[in-house]
Amino acid sequence: MRNSRKSKMATEENCHPKQAFGNVLQSDPNEDEYSFRIGHTSETSHLPPRLSSDYSSPLATSPTRDSSASPYLDPSWDQSHQTSPLSRSPWTSHVENNSTNYSYTGLMGSLVREEGHIYSLAASGDLLYTGSDSKNIRVWKNHKEFSGFKSNSGLVKAIILSGERIFTGHQDGKIRVWKVSGKDSSVYNRIGTLPTLMAYIKTSMKPSNYIQTRRNRNTVWIKHFDAISCLSMSEDQKLLYSASWDKTIKVWRASDSKCLESIKAHDDAVNSIVVGFNGLLFSGSADGTVKIWRKESQGKGTKHFFSQTLLKQECAVTALAVDPSSNYLYCGSSDGLVNFWQGDKLLSHGGVLRGHKLATLCLAAAGNLIFSGSADNNICVWKRDGGEHICLSVLTGHSGPVKCLAVEEEQEQKGGDKQFIVYSGDESTAKFSFVK
Repeated sequence: MRNSRKSKMATEENCHPKQAFGNVLQSDPNEDEYSFRIGHTSETSHLPPRLSSDYSSPLATSPTRDSSASPYLDPSWDQSHQTSPLSRSPWTSHVENNSTNYSYTGLMGSLVREEGHIYSLAASGDLLYTGSDSKNIRVWKNHKEFSGFKSNSGLVKAIILSGERIFTGHQDGKIRVWKVSGKDSSVYNRIGTLPTLMAYIKTSMKPSNYIQTRRNRNTVWIKHFDAISCLSMSEDQKLLYSASWDKTIKVWRASDSKCLESIKAHDDAVNSIVVGFNGLLFSGSADGTVKIWRKESQGKGTKHFFSQTLLKQECAVTALAVDPSSNYLYCGSSDGLVNFWQGDKLLSHGGVLRGHKLATLCLAAAGNLIFSGSADNNICVWKRDGGEHICLSVLTGHSGPVKCLAVEEEQEQKGGDKQFIVYSGDESTAKFSFVK
Protein backbone atom coordinates (compact mmCIF):
# COMPACT_ATOMS: atom_id res chain seq x y z
CA MET A 1 0.00 0.00 0.00
CA ARG A 2 1.06 3.61 -0.42
CA ASN A 3 1.43 6.27 2.26
CA SER A 4 0.97 9.94 1.55
CA ARG A 5 4.06 12.08 1.91
CA LYS A 6 2.37 14.01 4.67
CA SER A 7 1.43 10.90 6.64
CA LYS A 8 3.02 10.56 10.04
CA MET A 9 3.85 7.49 12.04
CA ALA A 10 2.60 7.58 15.61
CA THR A 11 3.46 5.32 18.52
CA GLU A 12 0.55 3.70 20.33
CA GLU A 13 0.29 1.58 23.44
CA ASN A 14 0.57 -2.19 23.12
CA CYS A 15 -2.52 -4.32 23.47
CA HIS A 16 -2.96 -5.91 26.84
CA PRO A 17 -3.40 -9.44 27.16
CA LYS A 18 -20.37 -15.50 -6.79
CA GLN A 19 -21.51 -14.69 -10.21
CA ALA A 20 -18.93 -16.17 -12.63
CA PHE A 21 -17.39 -14.02 -15.37
CA GLY A 22 -18.92 -14.62 -18.76
CA ASN A 23 -17.29 -16.36 -21.67
CA VAL A 24 -16.41 -13.09 -23.34
CA LEU A 25 -13.02 -12.78 -21.66
CA GLN A 26 -10.22 -12.41 -24.16
CA SER A 27 -6.50 -12.80 -23.73
CA ASP A 28 -3.91 -10.35 -24.93
CA PRO A 29 -1.71 -12.27 -27.37
CA ASN A 30 1.25 -10.07 -26.43
CA GLU A 31 1.24 -11.40 -22.90
CA ASP A 32 3.35 -14.44 -22.13
CA GLU A 33 1.34 -16.02 -19.33
CA TYR A 34 0.83 -19.62 -18.44
CA SER A 35 -0.11 -22.04 -15.74
CA PHE A 36 2.22 -24.64 -14.34
CA ARG A 37 2.34 -27.54 -11.96
CA ILE A 38 4.75 -27.93 -9.10
CA GLY A 39 7.39 -30.40 -10.19
CA HIS A 40 10.24 -31.98 -8.34
CA THR A 41 12.29 -28.83 -8.65
CA SER A 42 11.38 -25.18 -8.86
CA GLU A 43 13.65 -22.34 -9.83
CA THR A 44 13.97 -19.26 -7.69
CA SER A 45 13.28 -16.12 -9.68
CA HIS A 46 15.38 -12.96 -9.42
CA LEU A 47 13.93 -10.43 -7.03
CA PRO A 48 12.75 -7.15 -8.54
CA PRO A 49 13.23 -3.88 -6.65
CA ARG A 50 11.05 -3.43 -3.60
CA LEU A 51 8.01 -1.32 -4.09
CA SER A 52 6.91 -0.74 -0.53
CA SER A 53 8.54 0.86 2.48
CA ASP A 54 10.45 -1.66 4.53
CA TYR A 55 9.46 -1.41 8.17
CA SER A 56 11.28 -3.19 10.92
CA SER A 57 10.88 -3.69 14.64
CA PRO A 58 12.11 -6.22 17.18
CA LEU A 59 10.24 -9.52 17.17
CA ALA A 60 7.63 -9.43 19.88
CA THR A 61 6.78 -12.22 22.26
CA SER A 62 3.27 -13.61 22.42
CA PRO A 63 1.49 -13.21 25.73
CA THR A 64 -0.26 -16.54 25.17
CA ARG A 65 2.51 -18.75 23.94
CA ASP A 66 6.28 -19.10 23.86
CA SER A 67 7.41 -18.09 20.37
CA SER A 68 10.34 -20.47 20.58
CA ALA A 69 7.88 -23.32 20.14
CA SER A 70 7.46 -22.39 16.48
CA PRO A 71 9.33 -24.71 14.12
CA TYR A 72 10.07 -21.70 11.93
CA LEU A 73 12.05 -20.07 14.72
CA ASP A 74 13.53 -23.26 16.14
CA PRO A 75 17.12 -23.74 14.86
CA SER A 76 16.80 -27.48 15.46
CA TRP A 77 14.08 -27.74 12.82
CA ASP A 78 15.80 -29.47 9.93
CA GLN A 79 14.26 -30.86 6.79
CA SER A 80 17.50 -31.71 5.04
CA HIS A 81 16.83 -35.40 5.50
CA GLN A 82 13.53 -35.28 3.65
CA THR A 83 13.26 -36.50 0.08
CA SER A 84 9.97 -34.74 -0.66
CA PRO A 85 9.97 -32.37 -3.67
CA LEU A 86 8.87 -29.66 -1.24
CA SER A 87 12.24 -29.72 0.46
CA ARG A 88 13.85 -28.68 -2.83
CA SER A 89 11.22 -26.09 -3.70
CA PRO A 90 11.60 -22.37 -2.94
CA TRP A 91 8.52 -22.96 -0.78
CA THR A 92 8.79 -25.20 2.26
CA SER A 93 6.00 -26.22 4.61
CA HIS A 94 6.90 -26.13 8.30
CA VAL A 95 3.94 -27.64 10.17
CA GLU A 96 4.07 -27.91 13.94
CA ASN A 97 1.10 -30.16 14.56
CA ASN A 98 -0.69 -32.41 12.09
CA SER A 99 -3.71 -32.75 14.34
CA THR A 100 -6.83 -30.85 13.32
CA ASN A 101 -8.12 -30.71 16.88
CA TYR A 102 -6.16 -27.74 18.17
CA SER A 103 -6.50 -26.67 21.77
CA TYR A 104 -4.65 -23.36 21.88
CA THR A 105 -4.30 -20.01 20.14
CA GLY A 106 -1.01 -19.44 18.39
CA LEU A 107 1.31 -20.17 15.50
CA MET A 108 0.79 -23.55 13.85
CA GLY A 109 3.39 -23.44 11.10
CA SER A 110 5.11 -21.56 8.28
CA LEU A 111 5.14 -21.75 4.50
CA VAL A 112 8.62 -20.47 3.77
CA ARG A 113 9.46 -19.02 0.38
CA GLU A 114 12.54 -17.54 -1.30
CA GLU A 115 10.98 -15.60 -4.15
CA GLY A 116 10.30 -12.19 -2.65
CA HIS A 117 7.68 -10.36 -0.62
CA ILE A 118 4.18 -11.76 -0.13
CA TYR A 119 1.59 -9.11 -0.96
CA SER A 120 -1.71 -10.98 -1.18
CA LEU A 121 -3.55 -13.97 0.25
CA ALA A 122 -6.90 -15.64 -0.38
CA ALA A 123 -8.30 -18.76 1.31
CA SER A 124 -11.16 -21.09 0.48
CA GLY A 125 -11.72 -24.39 2.25
CA ASP A 126 -8.46 -26.32 2.27
CA LEU A 127 -6.87 -24.11 -0.41
CA LEU A 128 -4.64 -21.08 0.14
CA TYR A 129 -3.52 -18.74 -2.65
CA THR A 130 -0.43 -16.56 -2.15
CA GLY A 131 0.70 -13.73 -4.43
CA SER A 132 4.14 -12.15 -4.45
CA ASP A 133 6.54 -9.88 -6.30
CA SER A 134 7.88 -12.92 -8.15
CA LYS A 135 4.66 -12.76 -10.24
CA ASN A 136 3.76 -16.27 -9.07
CA ILE A 137 0.48 -17.24 -7.48
CA ARG A 138 1.15 -20.35 -5.42
CA VAL A 139 -1.61 -22.73 -4.41
CA TRP A 140 -1.43 -24.66 -1.14
CA LYS A 141 -3.70 -27.52 -0.14
CA ASN A 142 -3.89 -28.55 3.51
CA HIS A 143 -0.73 -26.49 4.09
CA LYS A 144 1.22 -28.42 1.44
CA GLU A 145 2.42 -27.04 -1.88
CA PHE A 146 -0.15 -28.11 -4.47
CA SER A 147 0.02 -26.03 -7.64
CA GLY A 148 0.55 -22.56 -9.03
CA PHE A 149 0.22 -20.19 -11.95
CA LYS A 150 2.25 -17.28 -13.23
CA SER A 151 2.00 -14.05 -15.17
CA ASN A 152 5.16 -12.74 -16.78
CA SER A 153 4.21 -9.15 -16.04
CA GLY A 154 2.83 -7.57 -12.95
CA LEU A 155 3.56 -8.08 -9.29
CA VAL A 156 0.53 -9.73 -7.63
CA LYS A 157 -1.02 -7.08 -5.36
CA ALA A 158 -4.47 -8.61 -4.82
CA ILE A 159 -6.28 -11.96 -5.08
CA ILE A 160 -10.02 -12.52 -4.84
CA LEU A 161 -12.08 -15.69 -5.37
CA SER A 162 -15.54 -15.85 -6.94
CA GLY A 163 -17.01 -19.21 -7.74
CA GLU A 164 -14.63 -21.11 -10.02
CA ARG A 165 -12.73 -17.98 -11.00
CA ILE A 166 -9.66 -16.41 -9.42
CA PHE A 167 -9.04 -12.71 -10.04
CA THR A 168 -5.58 -11.23 -9.52
CA GLY A 169 -4.69 -7.53 -9.50
CA HIS A 170 -1.19 -6.58 -10.62
CA GLN A 171 1.44 -3.88 -10.47
CA ASP A 172 1.01 -3.22 -14.19
CA GLY A 173 -2.60 -2.08 -13.70
CA LYS A 174 -4.22 -5.19 -15.19
CA ILE A 175 -6.63 -7.74 -13.74
CA ARG A 176 -6.07 -11.34 -14.78
CA VAL A 177 -8.71 -14.04 -14.58
CA TRP A 178 -7.92 -17.71 -13.97
CA LYS A 179 -9.87 -20.94 -13.81
CA VAL A 180 -9.12 -24.48 -12.69
CA SER A 181 -8.85 -27.02 -15.50
CA GLY A 182 -11.82 -29.35 -15.73
CA LYS A 183 -9.50 -32.30 -16.33
CA ASP A 184 -6.91 -31.66 -13.62
CA SER A 185 -7.61 -29.69 -10.44
CA SER A 186 -3.92 -28.86 -10.07
CA VAL A 187 -3.79 -26.99 -13.39
CA TYR A 188 -4.89 -23.34 -13.60
CA ASN A 189 -5.43 -21.60 -16.93
CA ARG A 190 -5.65 -17.89 -17.62
CA ILE A 191 -8.96 -17.21 -19.35
CA GLY A 192 -8.78 -13.47 -19.70
CA THR A 193 -7.38 -10.06 -18.86
CA LEU A 194 -9.29 -6.94 -17.85
CA PRO A 195 -9.73 -4.79 -19.76
CA THR A 196 -10.17 -7.26 -22.61
CA LEU A 197 -8.14 -6.71 -25.75
CA MET A 198 -11.26 -6.08 -27.84
CA ALA A 199 -12.59 -3.51 -25.36
CA TYR A 200 -9.21 -1.77 -25.24
CA ILE A 201 -9.00 -1.48 -29.03
CA LYS A 202 -12.60 -0.31 -29.37
CA THR A 203 -12.21 2.31 -26.65
CA SER A 204 -8.91 3.60 -28.02
CA MET A 205 -10.54 4.56 -31.33
CA LYS A 206 -12.39 7.49 -29.76
CA PRO A 207 -10.30 10.49 -28.65
CA SER A 208 -12.94 11.31 -26.02
CA ASN A 209 -12.11 8.03 -24.22
CA TYR A 210 -8.61 9.20 -23.33
CA ILE A 211 -7.66 10.79 -20.03
CA GLN A 212 -4.47 12.54 -19.02
CA THR A 213 -2.33 10.78 -16.42
CA ARG A 214 -0.05 12.41 -13.89
CA ARG A 215 2.90 11.50 -16.10
CA ASN A 216 1.57 13.85 -18.79
CA ARG A 217 0.59 10.90 -20.92
CA ASN A 218 -2.82 9.93 -22.22
CA THR A 219 -4.46 6.54 -21.70
CA VAL A 220 -7.93 5.10 -22.16
CA TRP A 221 -10.21 5.44 -19.14
CA ILE A 222 -11.01 1.71 -18.85
CA LYS A 223 -7.44 0.81 -17.83
CA HIS A 224 -5.61 1.57 -14.58
CA PHE A 225 -2.35 3.36 -15.29
CA ASP A 226 -0.80 2.52 -11.90
CA ALA A 227 -0.68 -0.50 -9.60
CA ILE A 228 -3.91 -2.20 -8.57
CA SER A 229 -4.00 -2.18 -4.78
CA CYS A 230 -7.24 -4.02 -3.99
CA LEU A 231 -10.12 -6.04 -5.48
CA SER A 232 -13.62 -6.57 -4.11
CA MET A 233 -16.85 -8.22 -5.29
CA SER A 234 -20.34 -6.85 -4.81
CA GLU A 235 -22.56 -8.74 -2.39
CA ASP A 236 -24.55 -10.29 -5.26
CA GLN A 237 -21.30 -11.20 -7.11
CA LYS A 238 -22.42 -9.25 -10.18
CA LEU A 239 -19.84 -6.46 -10.01
CA LEU A 240 -16.07 -6.51 -9.57
CA TYR A 241 -14.39 -3.42 -8.09
CA SER A 242 -10.72 -2.58 -8.58
CA ALA A 243 -8.84 0.14 -6.70
CA SER A 244 -5.53 1.61 -7.78
CA TRP A 245 -2.71 3.93 -6.89
CA ASP A 246 -3.93 6.02 -9.84
CA LYS A 247 -6.57 7.39 -7.40
CA THR A 248 -9.49 5.71 -9.17
CA ILE A 249 -11.92 2.86 -8.64
CA LYS A 250 -13.16 0.96 -11.66
CA VAL A 251 -16.39 -1.04 -11.81
CA TRP A 252 -16.56 -4.17 -13.98
CA ARG A 253 -19.67 -6.15 -14.92
CA ALA A 254 -19.20 -9.84 -14.17
CA SER A 255 -21.43 -11.17 -16.93
CA ASP A 256 -19.39 -9.77 -19.84
CA SER A 257 -16.24 -8.31 -18.22
CA LYS A 258 -17.16 -4.80 -19.38
CA CYS A 259 -15.78 -1.76 -17.55
CA LEU A 260 -18.87 0.22 -16.55
CA GLU A 261 -17.38 3.11 -14.60
CA SER A 262 -14.18 4.82 -13.60
CA ILE A 263 -14.62 6.74 -10.36
CA LYS A 264 -12.16 9.55 -9.55
CA ALA A 265 -12.33 8.64 -5.90
CA HIS A 266 -9.48 10.31 -3.99
CA ASP A 267 -6.68 12.87 -4.10
CA ASP A 268 -4.04 10.21 -3.50
CA ALA A 269 -3.57 6.45 -3.94
CA VAL A 270 -6.58 4.27 -3.12
CA ASN A 271 -5.24 1.61 -0.75
CA SER A 272 -8.38 -0.37 0.06
CA ILE A 273 -12.00 -0.93 -0.94
CA VAL A 274 -14.72 -3.08 0.59
CA VAL A 275 -18.44 -3.63 -0.02
CA GLY A 276 -21.06 -4.02 2.69
CA PHE A 277 -24.20 -2.64 4.37
CA ASN A 278 -26.51 -3.59 1.49
CA GLY A 279 -24.39 -2.48 -1.41
CA LEU A 280 -22.42 0.49 -0.09
CA LEU A 281 -18.87 0.81 -1.38
CA PHE A 282 -16.20 2.07 1.04
CA SER A 283 -12.81 3.35 -0.11
CA GLY A 284 -9.73 4.25 1.93
CA SER A 285 -6.84 6.32 0.63
CA ALA A 286 -3.37 7.66 1.33
CA ASP A 287 -5.02 11.08 1.41
CA GLY A 288 -6.31 10.13 4.88
CA THR A 289 -9.99 9.76 4.02
CA VAL A 290 -12.59 7.01 4.05
CA LYS A 291 -15.42 7.66 1.59
CA ILE A 292 -18.82 6.04 1.02
CA TRP A 293 -20.25 5.46 -2.46
CA ARG A 294 -23.84 4.42 -3.08
CA LYS A 295 -25.03 2.41 -6.07
CA GLU A 296 -28.11 3.57 -7.93
CA SER A 297 -29.96 2.08 -10.88
CA GLN A 298 -29.95 4.08 -14.09
CA GLY A 299 -31.95 2.58 -16.91
CA LYS A 300 -30.53 -0.85 -17.63
CA GLY A 301 -27.37 -0.20 -15.65
CA THR A 302 -26.10 1.19 -12.38
CA LYS A 303 -23.95 4.14 -11.40
CA HIS A 304 -22.09 4.99 -8.21
CA PHE A 305 -22.41 8.34 -6.49
CA PHE A 306 -20.41 9.89 -3.68
CA SER A 307 -22.37 9.77 -0.43
CA GLN A 308 -20.16 11.11 2.37
CA THR A 309 -16.67 11.26 3.85
CA LEU A 310 -16.64 9.01 6.88
CA LEU A 311 -13.13 9.88 8.06
CA LYS A 312 -10.66 12.65 7.32
CA GLN A 313 -7.25 12.59 8.97
CA GLU A 314 -3.61 13.34 8.33
CA CYS A 315 -2.48 9.70 8.44
CA ALA A 316 -2.90 7.44 5.43
CA VAL A 317 -5.76 4.92 5.45
CA THR A 318 -4.15 1.54 4.78
CA ALA A 319 -6.87 -1.12 5.19
CA LEU A 320 -10.64 -1.61 5.40
CA ALA A 321 -12.77 -4.57 6.50
CA VAL A 322 -16.47 -5.26 7.06
CA ASP A 323 -17.55 -7.93 9.55
CA PRO A 324 -19.55 -10.89 8.14
CA SER A 325 -22.81 -9.63 9.61
CA SER A 326 -22.19 -6.31 7.86
CA ASN A 327 -22.79 -4.36 11.04
CA TYR A 328 -19.29 -2.98 11.60
CA LEU A 329 -16.75 -1.23 9.37
CA TYR A 330 -13.08 -1.25 10.41
CA CYS A 331 -10.34 1.07 9.16
CA GLY A 332 -6.59 0.69 9.71
CA SER A 333 -4.21 3.63 9.43
CA SER A 334 -0.51 4.37 9.18
CA ASP A 335 -0.51 5.60 12.80
CA GLY A 336 -1.31 2.06 14.02
CA LEU A 337 -4.91 2.80 15.01
CA VAL A 338 -8.03 0.88 13.96
CA ASN A 339 -11.21 2.98 13.86
CA PHE A 340 -14.63 1.36 13.62
CA TRP A 341 -18.20 2.41 12.83
CA GLN A 342 -21.52 0.73 13.68
CA GLY A 343 -23.95 0.13 10.84
CA ASP A 344 -26.98 -0.32 13.07
CA LYS A 345 -26.37 3.18 14.39
CA LEU A 346 -26.28 4.91 10.99
CA LEU A 347 -22.51 4.37 10.73
CA SER A 348 -21.77 6.37 13.85
CA HIS A 349 -18.18 6.22 15.06
CA GLY A 350 -17.87 3.39 17.60
CA GLY A 351 -14.33 3.88 18.86
CA VAL A 352 -10.64 3.21 18.28
CA LEU A 353 -8.62 0.02 18.80
CA ARG A 354 -5.07 0.67 19.99
CA GLY A 355 -2.82 -2.34 19.73
CA HIS A 356 0.12 -1.60 17.44
CA LYS A 357 3.34 0.38 17.70
CA LEU A 358 3.62 0.94 13.97
CA ALA A 359 1.31 1.19 10.96
CA THR A 360 -1.67 -1.13 10.62
CA LEU A 361 -1.21 -2.68 7.17
CA CYS A 362 -4.08 -5.18 6.83
CA LEU A 363 -7.38 -6.21 8.40
CA ALA A 364 -9.62 -9.27 8.33
CA ALA A 365 -12.91 -10.11 10.06
CA ALA A 366 -14.51 -13.47 10.83
CA GLY A 367 -17.36 -14.22 13.21
CA ASN A 368 -17.04 -11.79 16.09
CA LEU A 369 -13.25 -11.60 15.71
CA ILE A 370 -11.16 -8.91 14.00
CA PHE A 371 -7.52 -9.38 13.03
CA SER A 372 -5.10 -6.50 12.46
CA GLY A 373 -1.65 -7.00 10.95
CA SER A 374 1.02 -4.38 11.42
CA ALA A 375 4.46 -3.13 10.49
CA ASP A 376 5.44 -4.01 14.07
CA ASN A 377 5.45 -7.68 12.89
CA ASN A 378 2.46 -8.64 15.05
CA ILE A 379 -1.20 -9.57 14.59
CA CYS A 380 -3.71 -8.41 17.18
CA VAL A 381 -6.79 -10.59 17.67
CA TRP A 382 -9.81 -8.57 18.82
CA LYS A 383 -13.10 -9.97 20.07
CA ARG A 384 -16.29 -7.98 19.73
CA ASP A 385 -18.88 -8.35 22.48
CA GLY A 386 -21.79 -6.07 21.81
CA GLY A 387 -20.21 -2.72 21.00
CA GLU A 388 -17.10 -3.43 23.06
CA HIS A 389 -13.80 -4.83 21.75
CA ILE A 390 -11.15 -6.61 23.76
CA CYS A 391 -7.75 -7.86 22.64
CA LEU A 392 -7.71 -11.64 23.06
CA SER A 393 -4.09 -12.17 22.08
CA VAL A 394 -1.17 -10.99 19.99
CA LEU A 395 0.10 -13.45 17.39
CA THR A 396 3.85 -13.24 16.87
CA GLY A 397 6.42 -15.08 14.80
CA HIS A 398 6.81 -12.84 11.76
CA SER A 399 10.25 -11.42 11.08
CA GLY A 400 8.87 -8.54 9.01
CA PRO A 401 5.76 -6.39 8.52
CA VAL A 402 2.51 -8.34 8.23
CA LYS A 403 1.24 -7.16 4.85
CA CYS A 404 -1.79 -9.37 4.23
CA LEU A 405 -4.30 -11.55 6.09
CA ALA A 406 -6.88 -14.20 5.23
CA VAL A 407 -9.14 -16.09 7.65
CA GLU A 408 -10.90 -19.40 7.14
CA GLU A 409 -13.36 -20.93 9.61
CA GLU A 410 -12.59 -24.44 10.78
CA GLN A 411 -15.35 -27.02 11.05
CA GLU A 412 -17.16 -26.31 14.27
CA GLN A 413 -16.54 -28.77 17.05
CA LYS A 414 -19.60 -30.23 18.76
CA GLY A 415 -20.55 -28.04 21.69
CA GLY A 416 -17.52 -25.85 21.12
CA ASP A 417 -16.77 -22.32 19.99
CA LYS A 418 -15.99 -21.36 16.43
CA GLN A 419 -12.40 -21.94 15.41
CA PHE A 420 -10.38 -20.14 12.76
CA ILE A 421 -7.18 -20.56 10.81
CA VAL A 422 -5.48 -17.19 10.25
CA TYR A 423 -3.11 -16.91 7.27
CA SER A 424 -0.65 -14.04 7.27
CA GLY A 425 2.12 -12.94 4.92
CA ASP A 426 5.30 -10.95 5.39
CA GLU A 427 8.53 -10.35 3.46
CA SER A 428 9.32 -14.01 2.93
CA THR A 429 6.84 -16.33 4.64
CA ALA A 430 3.17 -17.16 4.84
CA LYS A 431 2.19 -18.35 8.30
CA PHE A 432 -0.94 -20.02 9.60
CA SER A 433 -2.16 -19.65 13.16
CA PHE A 434 -5.01 -21.20 15.09
CA VAL A 435 -7.50 -18.99 16.90
CA LYS A 436 -10.26 -20.28 19.15
